[in-house]
Amino acid sequence: MTKSRLTIILIIFVGLFALIGSYWYTTLKASPGGSSQVDPSVKVGGDFTMIDQNGRVVTQDILKGKWSAVFFGFTYCPDICPLTLQHLNAVQKELGDKAKDFQIVFVTVDPERDSPAAMKSYIESPGFPGGVIGLTGTAQQVDEIAKAYRATYSKSGEGEDYTMNHTAVIYLMNPEGQFVVPLGREISPKDSADMIRKEMR
Repeated sequence: MTKSRLTIILIIFVGLFALIGSYWYTTLKASPGGSSQVDPSVKVGGDFTMIDQNGRVVTQDILKGKWSAVFFGFTYCPDICPLTLQHLNAVQKELGDKAKDFQIVFVTVDPERDSPAAMKSYIESPGFPGGVIGLTGTAQQVDEIAKAYRATYSKSGEGEDYTMNHTAVIYLMNPEGQFVVPLGREISPKDSADMIRKEMR
């Protein structure tokens, strides 16, 4: 193989990796502290099959008919996940009468430890919103729903005390199961509720 041909191949590979990097940068922009923002122009959401906290098989149809706040986490999470649930608890209260048209869906990225029973016990903790839907499943099912939502996650550490790094954005989905706008804990529960009410109109 000639030197010029090797150079051309190298240029092609560099260009390909640059395109991939650019795609992921624009699709999911991570900010300090583990929170993230989703580019609204990118398709988010889609078909999935999971197991809820009661052991029932559910699909994306659970999003139909209500506005949904979907986010990814795990029950052993020390900070982001409980703080997000507490934030959504306050948002739920701020919504007042509109709360009946709003639901919260918590998807684990740690199916190894988060069985349906573990999810049920966790989401029913005091200070968390009422009526949260907890989703778990096989490693493949979790991977598929994460890819559909452009969410990232990875295992950190070894042994029983490992933790999970994960996307911390809250995805607001409309009653047709379509992505509308990202929510974040950076704004107050009142402002989050105002955003949701605006979209509901």
